[in-house]
Order: sequence, then structure tokens, then C-alpha cells
Amino acid sequence: MSVRVRFAPSPTGFLHIGSLRTALYNYLFAKHHGGVCVLRIEDTDRTRLVEGAMEEQIESLRWAGVVFDEGPHVGGNYGPYVQSERFDLYRTYGMQLVASGHAYYAFDTSEELDAMRVRQQAAGIAPRYDRTTMRNQYTLGEHETERLLQSNADHVIRLKVPHTSEVRFHDAVRGEVTVQGREVDDQILLKSDGFPTYHLANVVDDHLMEITHVIRAEEWLPSTPKHILLYEAFGWTPPTFAHVPLLLNPDRTKMSKRHGDVMVRDFRKKGYFPDALVNFVSLCGWNPGTDREVYSMPDLIEHFTLERVNKAGAVFDYKKLDWMNGEYLRAKDPQDLAAMVLPALQEAGYAYIEPDYVARVIGLVRERIHFVQDVVTFADYIFTDVVNVDDEYRAKHWKPDTSELLRALTERYASIEQWDHTTLNDVTAAFATEHNVKTGALMHPLRVVLTGKQVGAGVYDTMEVLGKERCMTRLRNGLA
Repeated sequence: MSVRVRFAPSPTGFLHIGSLRTALYNYLFAKHHGGVCVLRIEDTDRTRLVEGAMEEQIESLRWAGVVFDEGPHVGGNYGPYVQSERFDLYRTYGMQLVASGHAYYAFDTSEELDAMRVRQQAAGIAPRYDRTTMRNQYTLGEHETERLLQSNADHVIRLKVPHTSEVRFHDAVRGEVTVQGREVDDQILLKSDGFPTYHLANVVDDHLMEITHVIRAEEWLPSTPKHILLYEAFGWTPPTFAHVPLLLNPDRTKMSKRHGDVMVRDFRKKGYFPDALVNFVSLCGWNPGTDREVYSMPDLIEHFTLERVNKAGAVFDYKKLDWMNGEYLRAKDPQDLAAMVLPALQEAGYAYIEPDYVARVIGLVRERIHFVQDVVTFADYIFTDVVNVDDEYRAKHWKPDTSELLRALTERYASIEQWDHTTLNDVTAAFATEHNVKTGALMHPLRVVLTGKQVGAGVYDTMEVLGKERCMTRLRNGLA
């Protein structure tokens, strides 16, 4: 059987980083097996829809490189892959379950349901619909049920769970799962407004779209017995289920904004590369079995298997993500990165700077930053001739004879014709020998005058990028 998977988000908010990982695992699994990955929008909960959320989720997935074989795309025809356009279909299947005795009508009011829960809690019973005492077709009888239906009384359709049996299924991540029927609620399938719940629409769509594997978050594991019962009621073969672990905060609580960014758009805005974010997220809950940490999308597709997905929750390490973003930054061509920095330079108030020069600066400092836009603040002294000196750093390294030595070294530099790292190194080393000082005693004062900062790229590399004229001006002005 050809592999067909789906990612089925609800447009009740923007794309969460955990949802990106779920989409990614589906995509990697499908591509690994030469299968198909479907995008389906599950918008049956009309009360929680967020305007623009569907478009944002699709765009964030596209930005991350998760491209679907079937389903809606930004600006395209959403068609049969949006559940709100399939309501009549779900009602047909819901009524089929009633006719076969696998579902039933229930007429309880919200007040009656609240009272039922209060009674159950007082008795120490887990809240669950009790079809033996509530107002449904089994307690009301055939004639009263028909009368209520004819009078258009508010009602729902509930799944009839066989409470005396067990529900068994195999999970590709968690192994064999067994749940007692009495622990499964008689789930509402069709609401009083005729809209389907997630459970009915989900199962119907997965069957009709021929989904072979359902890869989703661990939080859906308690719903799976209901879905298995629905497949059995329809006489359909269920797909293989795989419930992946949750992403956790550093304190091992469920990932939330209290600890940092959680929406993909937040990471994108901060400046993470999509390939770095995808690489990092893929390793949160999946172990490729090696010490290697940097994987391209083709690499991930080649190595991904459900067998190596972990059961335990995965801690989202923001510092590790920053490190990985830095690894990708250093692997990219500075010329390509320059175009990303130019807008940030203009926003910071700098006049137009040639992209080639920006690329040289990126090549100079990229070992010391995690985000390409950090070039603007980290290397501000290269883009302007205003040097803001760190007084504490200067006081630490400026000795009584420093000014005299630096003046003499500055005049030595004035005679240099070839202004590059090698020449500057040779001239400075020779000067240090002649004046019986260590080269290190000159490096810090040079950095103070040229950059004003304690941390930066190598002094000679910095001088080469700044150029002779700018360096001589800074040295003479700084010593004046």
C-alpha cells in the first residue's frame, strides 16, 4: 500500500512550533517512503476560529519547506480539503451510524449535563455521559424520540460505546494500547447545530482520503479509542497510529509563552533560518541514532523512521537552537546573507552600504554571532566611524606607556603599502620585538581605539576590512 499521511491543523491560532514538528514528521515519513503528504484544514469548531490563521499556517509551513502534495495553498482553491465545506457529508455518515445502532439521539440540555457531572463528581466518578439515566432515545423510547425529532427539539448524536468490551490498537511509537470500554465516553458526533465534532469529521476524512498513517501529537492519544470504535462501526480498516511526544519547556511543563517564543512566526521574525529551525525541531523527539546534529531536509528524509521517535517528552532548548542557527549562518555564503542585512542597516539609520562590503563584514564576524541581523549591532564600529569606547575595557588594558607605544606603531603602519592580515601581523610582531613587549600588549589597545569593544573579530582581520585610511584616522584621533 502506498503511504498517505496528512497534517490537519485547526485555524484557531497561528502555527505553533509543536504543530510544525508534527507536520514535519508527516512530511519526512511520506517522502522517506515515496508517499503522499496531504494538508487538511479542520475548522469544525466555528466558535474558536481566528481570522487569517489558516493563511498564516499555510504560509509558515511553506516558509519552513514543508510542501504538501495535496490540499490548500496560499491564494489557491481550498476545495475539499477544508472541513467546513464538507458538512453535508459528515451528517450523512452520522445518520448512517444512527441507523446501524452505533450512535443515538440525545436531548439533554446543558443544565441537565451540568447536574449529571455534579452528581458524578460527588460520587467520585469520572465525569462521563451516562446514557442509562439521561434523556436519550434509549431512556425516552422510540415514540418520544420520534416526537421530539418531529418538533425540532435540540439534540445531538452520540457514539454508542460498547462499555463491556476492550478497545485495542497498535501505536507505532507506544506499542500495544488497551483501553476498557467503560472508560470511553459516548462522544458527541454531530452537535445540535448540525456541525460535526472533530472526531467524526476526522475519521470520515481519513478514510475517504485513504490515509494510511496518522502521525499526531500525544495529546490525541486519549481520543484514539473513540476513533477505533468509529472505524469498527463503519466497517473500515483503521490507519496505523503514531502519537509523538509533546514539546516541553525547560522545566518540563507543556511548552508555553512563559519560557519564550512558541509560534513559528515568532522564530521567523527573530531571524532563525528555516532550515536551521527544521533541523532543530526534527531532533526534538526523534533520535537518528548518531552523534551528528546538522541535517539538511534531504538528509532528514533519508534517515527518518517512526521507530526512532521517542516516547518521552522533548525539552525545547532555546540555547541549542541559537547554536544551530549559528552553525547554519557560518555555512551560508556571506554574499547571500548581505541582502538580509541591508534592510536592518537602513532601519538602524545607516546610509546605503555596498552589499560586497556588508558581505565582507559578515564573513569577519559570523563566528561570533547566532543571527545574521546581529551584524548591525555587533559590528556597528565597522559601519560607522563613531567609536564608542568601553571605558572599563580601556582602563584594564591601557598602561602608562601604551600611548607612546601606539603612536610609534601608528607611524610604522603609515609606511605599509600592502594592507592585509599577513602584513599587519608581520609589522606588529617586528615592532613588538624591537620594543621588547609582547604582541598581546598591543592587541588590546589597538582594539580599544579601533573598535571600542572588548569582543570582536581578530584585530588584523578587522583592520583589513576597515581599510588603511579609516584605521589611520581612528588611531590618530584616538591618541590625540
